[in-house]
Amino acid sequence: MHPKTFAKHLQHDHIVAAIREAEPKTTGQIRVSITQKHVDDPVVAAQQEFLRLGLNQSLERNSVLIFVAPRAHKFAVIGDEAVHTKCGDEFWRELAEAMAGYFRKSEFTPGIVHGVQKAGELLAEHFPRP
Repeated sequence: MHPKTFAKHLQHDHIVAAIREAEPKTTGQIRVSITQKHVDDPVVAAQQEFLRLGLNQSLERNSVLIFVAPRAHKFAVIGDEAVHTKCGDEFWRELAEAMAGYFRKSEFTPGIVHGVQKAGELLAEHFPRP
């Protein structure tokens, strides 16, 4: 799918609302990035975007990035080292499967919102705001 077509299908305000609801409960950050580029490996591309956005510079190393590459029909959800240490590979695998289920039905906004909500729950549990 062309990124501009993909972006037109997204309900930006729902995604922003999900992030605004999740972040006050945690010291962590959640970001969503939609790339216009074709990517072969979404995890590698997500890691590059993570660094470009400076998400690796938080003191607690507790940021999460949802990275979507609609042209390649791929996505990745990655967390900084402290987040990954707390949740492990199983969390990411289950989250990716759930989001992929939404995406297969062309429910892109609900899929991204689900990812934001689950990441927010994880961050609130392990990195609560004092």
